[in-house]
Amino acid sequence: MCQGMLPGAQGRAHGFLEWTWTPVEPLNARSMLDAATSAAAKPVDQPFVERRRRLSPAALDVVNQKVARAYSPIVITGIVRLADFTLLSLVGIAVYVGYVMPLAGAFSWAYPAEIVAVAVSAVVCFQAADIYQVQLFRGQLRQMTRMISSWSFVFLLFIGISFFAKFGSEISRLWLAAFYFLGLVALICERLVLRSLVRAWARQGRLDRRTIIVGSDRNGEQLVEALNTQEDSDIHVLGVFDDRNDSRALDTCAGARKLGKVDEIVEFARRTRVDLVLFALPISAETRILEMLKKLWVLPVDIRLSAHTNKLRFRPRSYSYLGEVPTLDVFEAPITDWDLVMKWLFDRVVGSLALLAALPVMALVAIAIRLDSPGPVLFRQKRFGFNNERIDVYKFRSMYHHQADPTASKVVTKNDPRVTRVGRFIRKTSLDELPQLFNVVFSGNLSLVGPRPHAVQGKLQSRLFDEAVDGYFARHRVKPGITGWAQINGWRGEIDNEEKIQKRVEFDLYYIENWSVLFDLVILLKTPIALLTKNENAY
Repeated sequence: MCQGMLPGAQGRAHGFLEWTWTPVEPLNARSMLDAATSAAAKPVDQPFVERRRRLSPAALDVVNQKVARAYSPIVITGIVRLADFTLLSLVGIAVYVGYVMPLAGAFSWAYPAEIVAVAVSAVVCFQAADIYQVQLFRGQLRQMTRMISSWSFVFLLFIGISFFAKFGSEISRLWLAAFYFLGLVALICERLVLRSLVRAWARQGRLDRRTIIVGSDRNGEQLVEALNTQEDSDIHVLGVFDDRNDSRALDTCAGARKLGKVDEIVEFARRTRVDLVLFALPISAETRILEMLKKLWVLPVDIRLSAHTNKLRFRPRSYSYLGEVPTLDVFEAPITDWDLVMKWLFDRVVGSLALLAALPVMALVAIAIRLDSPGPVLFRQKRFGFNNERIDVYKFRSMYHHQADPTASKVVTKNDPRVTRVGRFIRKTSLDELPQLFNVVFSGNLSLVGPRPHAVQGKLQSRLFDEAVDGYFARHRVKPGITGWAQINGWRGEIDNEEKIQKRVEFDLYYIENWSVLFDLVILLKTPIALLTKNENAY
């Protein structure tokens, strides 16, 4: 049994199950999913043993701690801006509808326009006053004084403009006063609720940037001290990693324990949440840094070089800062903050519509499979997911049940005798992949578009894919998808030579570096055409 399972994720024992058929209810999205998950199972004769790097006891102590999911400060501040605008607009319109409109006897667009202008001006002034910071949301005095000052400035500015434009007599003074005071009360109440929420999230660790330091020497100790002495810092140092075992490598750096060697960071980051890898090595150690980066760039985390001890100084704009500590960006985690929100919405909305549209076809395929050969309609297979986690992917069964290969240790070839008659058709047309819409809509461990999730035992001849291609795991820096950039460019189906797996990785990395919602939409629209015209390798 594996040690240090990641809580709440795919931190389960990695055995595989072979599914037997049980009767199911009339075919629909939920019953088809339940059919797969409720089927009786028996272990395979020789379950594979997954290769996992052993971690040190100190690293396992960190891994075994329960870790909450992180919340993006950028998304939080964006939502607060929207909440401020909405709240002030609603207060102004409520006062107008409740007081001004009954007196005027008719609706006028002038007041709603002025309300929107005031709300927009308030958000702009709050931004100028630097109010939209998660660290400020935790406090009370500084946040409230800046907010009250900014809100008052907006109204003084509005009154001044009204006076000079000579339309002050057309605006109700009582409405203006009520809008100011009720808006201020609403903002204060909103900030009090926000303060309690942010403090609760901080206690849960959702706002922490979980950081590991590379370099367990005097430089590393100085860096940890500099990070720990900063007020209102969101940096949480988990520990340090270093390859050296001599006297230069400290067992602790300013209280941060040495967790292991650099080679163990990838496995460590797979088992627990890591947001930032920070090198404490001097820039002059170029060779060592490059060797380590070749191992770590596959991680979906930010990687930076600390410049706190460097004598060579660049322009201030060349640095990004962790509080007062200057750093140089090397790699950034792909698809974060609002991009991640947009992709999540795209997957859920478009995926739900696609699932509803595909249900009749899926029902026909399920009936055909059941009539063609005995066994379950659906099966699930272990695949690589985000950050190399193992996920269960649903597929229509395309092989004879007694010859099923749940680990995908043997590649399906042309005229493979294990594949059924219906199986050949659904594999050629990729209809066997349709149940993966369940993963997108219900499980959330797949995207509609992304690098295809390969089987964990997928091989090129006798070598596993990650052994055959350098940087293979870098394609797992984002969530895998049902379709992808490599697939619509013809790189799908059997992998029988090195070029095919290299091209898949090359196209997947291009997708990750150039992602956008529009790019996802283009790939999705081109997928049906690619299935019809570029299916020569699909068996």
